[in-house]
Amino acid sequence: MVAKELYIIRHGETEFNKRGFVQGSGIDSNLNDTGRRQAQAFFEHYRHVHFDKIYVSALRRTWQSVEPFFLRGVPMQVLHGLNEISWGYKEGKVLSPEDDEQYFDMLKSWREGNLDVKVPGGESPLEVAARQKVAIDYIMSQTHEYRVLICMHGRALRIMLCQLLGTPLSQMDDYLHTNLCLYILHYDGAQFTIQLANNTDHFIHLPPMIVSDKPHDFHAHRIIP
Repeated sequence: MVAKELYIIRHGETEFNKRGFVQGSGIDSNLNDTGRRQAQAFFEHYRHVHFDKIYVSALRRTWQSVEPFFLRGVPMQVLHGLNEISWGYKEGKVLSPEDDEQYFDMLKSWREGNLDVKVPGGESPLEVAARQKVAIDYIMSQTHEYRVLICMHGRALRIMLCQLLGTPLSQMDDYLHTNLCLYILHYDGAQFTIQLANNTDHFIHLPPMIVSDKPHDFHAHRIIP
């Protein structure tokens, strides 16, 4: 395969992020005011970069995060394989302490290699990886596209990084993320390497704001100075 450069971002903040609701693939939420400011800040910081294509999931919070590039004329394509993991019956809920305990038990199972474990009605990491593989193969087959921008979701991002970098899925939580963070991966024709990880330098000129920095993918926040 030919060389490629992938700019992979997580979507900007939504009200579900801010208020601590579970999203997943079943909640098609919009960016909130903070998320739109994050998206504009990312655009202003990287507007000089030439992207051959933008790939987004089927959920609106991803294309809203890259809309300034699309409006400037960068072609964009929806790939359902980039959708967030489904959190099943927990989607749209604020979690109780019992829910949190169940979630961390599931993460422990994943770290132990039990990657078929999932929330009832949801998806397992193995199921997400399988549909992502179709999207990855498609993106990599477009040999005329060198530098592409991919906007996706937190847990899905962790799973994709494992697939691209050859990391076991049981170690996916090693890849940290925040709203509108950036990973840059370079493919030399044989393997991927990380050039930039979980980077938010594009927020440097924004006032202090809340962005999600999740010890898990459901909710939690910290202040970014």
